[in-house]
Amino acid sequence: MTTDEHAERFTLLRPLLFTIAYEILGSATEADDVLQDGYLRWADVDLTTVRDTKSYLARVVTRLSLNALRASARRRENYVGPWLPEPVLLDDHDASADVLLTESVSMAMLVVLETLTPDERVVFVLREVFGFSHDDIAATVGKSVGTVRQAAHRARRHVQARRKRFGPVDTATTARITEQFMTAATTGDTQGLLAVLADDATLTADGGGKTLAARHPVVGAQAVAARLVSLFHKRRAAPGLRVETVNCNNSPALVAYRGDHVEGAFLIEITGNEITDIYAIRNPDKLLALAEPRRISRTPN
Repeated sequence: MTTDEHAERFTLLRPLLFTIAYEILGSATEADDVLQDGYLRWADVDLTTVRDTKSYLARVVTRLSLNALRASARRRENYVGPWLPEPVLLDDHDASADVLLTESVSMAMLVVLETLTPDERVVFVLREVFGFSHDDIAATVGKSVGTVRQAAHRARRHVQARRKRFGPVDTATTARITEQFMTAATTGDTQGLLAVLADDATLTADGGGKTLAARHPVVGAQAVAARLVSLFHKRRAAPGLRVETVNCNNSPALVAYRGDHVEGAFLIEITGNEITDIYAIRNPDKLLALAEPRRISRTPN
């Protein structure tokens, strides 16, 4: 039976545990389910047998996340159109000072992590993001230390080969480009969009077959600008539609609302002085996570 001490310890670690689960799963909804299951298991634990609460709960959450990731693999293979991770709404300053955490929860990084095997993804997240030892990871995933080291090496090389363009952009530049982008998109200013888009900019849309969205990524500044004008400006005349700038995954994002209903989230990746990628999440199931801000962390509160 749970006690106040069980609840207190779990609550203290909840942002960390959510971040582990979210980075493994790419789904805030599934991460919430994992934490709920983890807490029910934690409530039955004799606390006198737990020497390190953080390690214990991280192990429980990781194992549950790995099981959930394996179970969802087939659903993602049969998904209609591109599959993008669920965006998470964050406090404006939630992790801005933690460059590693900012990178690890970015939509671009989560997309790259989708190309790893489940075991490689878990090993990469625990080792590269949270700094767990190879011994701890091996005990968590039930593999030998040697196997974990090999998986870590493969995953690191794989990620580095596919994620080369990341570099922190100063706050002022991010704010300026985001404002230019929002103004141009919502007013139908194609030239304004071309001024902030990289020549090879890519727009990837996730509708899941539940709403209108491009089945393949749109590549090239001209094509992306045309699609954005269609998405934003041509629909802006519709009654009740508004667009707000928010922080999703520690990146600027535009969220479109019709009344209180979220119609889409558009996450922007800025490299240097240009927008290189736009991730449009339009599947209504994936927009439920934007109902309230989340807290993420690599350390206990």
